[in-house]
Amino acid sequence: MAAASQQPLFEDLMRDIAHQRFKPVYLLMGAENYYIDCLVDAIIKNALTEDEQAFNLSVYYGMDTDLANVINRAKSYPMGAERSVVVLKEAQHLKNLDLLGYYMQNPQMSTIFVITYKNGTVDGRKSYVKSIQSMGVVYESKKPVEAQLPNFVTAYVEGKGFGIEKKAAMMIADSIGTDLNRLYGELDKLMIAVPQSCKKITPEMVEANIGISKDYNYFELQNAIVEKDIFKANQIIKYFDSNPKAFPIQALLPMLFRFFSSVLSAYYSPDKSERGLAAFLSMKDWQVRRNIIPVLQKYSAKKVLYILDEIRSTDEKSKGMNGSKVSSGDLMKELLFFILH
Repeated sequence: MAAASQQPLFEDLMRDIAHQRFKPVYLLMGAENYYIDCLVDAIIKNALTEDEQAFNLSVYYGMDTDLANVINRAKSYPMGAERSVVVLKEAQHLKNLDLLGYYMQNPQMSTIFVITYKNGTVDGRKSYVKSIQSMGVVYESKKPVEAQLPNFVTAYVEGKGFGIEKKAAMMIADSIGTDLNRLYGELDKLMIAVPQSCKKITPEMVEANIGISKDYNYFELQNAIVEKDIFKANQIIKYFDSNPKAFPIQALLPMLFRFFSSVLSAYYSPDKSERGLAAFLSMKDWQVRRNIIPVLQKYSAKKVLYILDEIRSTDEKSKGMNGSKVSSGDLMKELLFFILH
């Protein structure tokens, strides 16, 4: 893939596209489809009018096409327009991508050729990738880090002219996870429901419109564990057990594992100050202040290691390994007891 120093930022690409500063070739790849789809849609919208798209927009799919045909179309001249756009979607299904090297020797400058390669990356050592990088764009779309999700939620909402309380952002991030298409889709629906007189999303609005309880959710469970609030934690686990479809153990265990993995990493930070931990863990200061520092004070590193092992063991039991027949609810209660005692 492209060298880190040459990796363009999504926001910069979107800004250039909006100002019609196009490149002749775009190779968009990576694990996060949301950014890839946004870039493709923006290129089409800004490069061609609706009337021009009828004759100058061609979209191909890797499963149903031959790369030679796509390249021939890319070499064609536009009809009644300044440029044409050729989009090759799902190029990961094609085995002869090296043919792009021939196109890059003499690309059609009136064509914007967009190649998407989803759920993976192309070997950056390939000569055609280097050629695209030299005159076009090679962009890798990466999945966001779990700890960064509340910031993604806040930034997206504020970009739309709304505000959001920290707890509401955490509730949404913890419940929906790293599927950005779903995450931003839920936020779009939520913002429609926000009263114009308020324009700030609260936990109550999240509960009413997305169906996430403001009192019984992963965010509140994590808080109870941080504070070692045994009563509250058990109340939440009991609620989870009574709502297995909304709060399955298969979603709870990864959340707990990620959280305690971050705590374990914090022990290795050379700077244990709030700011030092935030930089080391790629978190905001308030996240460290609220979630990490209190755990470091109440849980030893040895205990955290034992907790991570217990989460792995619980995961195996939840999948019926070693003949386990313990219910998900009992497994959650046993794990919670182990964590808090």
